[in-house]
Amino acid sequence: MIAGLCAFGLRPRATLEILSPTRRLDRILELISACRYSFHDLSRVQLSGGAPRFNMPFEVGLAVATARWRPAHQWFLLEAHPYRIQRTLSDLSGTDAYIHGDGPRRLLIALTDALVRAAKQPPLDELYRMFHLLSAEAAGIRRNYGTLFGARAFKDLVVVAVDFATRESPR
Repeated sequence: MIAGLCAFGLRPRATLEILSPTRRLDRILELISACRYSFHDLSRVQLSGGAPRFNMPFEVGLAVATARWRPAHQWFLLEAHPYRIQRTLSDLSGTDAYIHGDGPRRLLIALTDALVRAAKQPPLDELYRMFHLLSAEAAGIRRNYGTLFGARAFKDLVVVAVDFATRESPR
């Protein structure tokens, strides 16, 4: 997703990059309200220690509320399987999710559908090329930091993706 968003000229953000004594919930709200778009992949609700993690559906609720008082904010739902949202989060009935089938190419297609009105419209082959370039770099970043989910690792990943997007984009 990072490669795709950067190819569209967007800068991915995550709460893990905001180091502060502020409570995590406040940082999430601040980040959602500061961004024009938010993307929520509900297929990422997984078991952790035998219990499901509901962070992603909760964050969708925060994004929906944010869009109510800040209409410029647009939120998008992503899901691996069609119609699963109707079973797992029926309160969002009438909201279409972008289905990605749990694969990178279909995720990039879902992004092109979600961002069809964005000013920058990179072709799918460019998105997929960026994905492969970033995947190769991500291995080195993971090796350096032991994870991709730390503040510095995430920042490095975004910096590399923005650099690729700047060099790869013919527009």
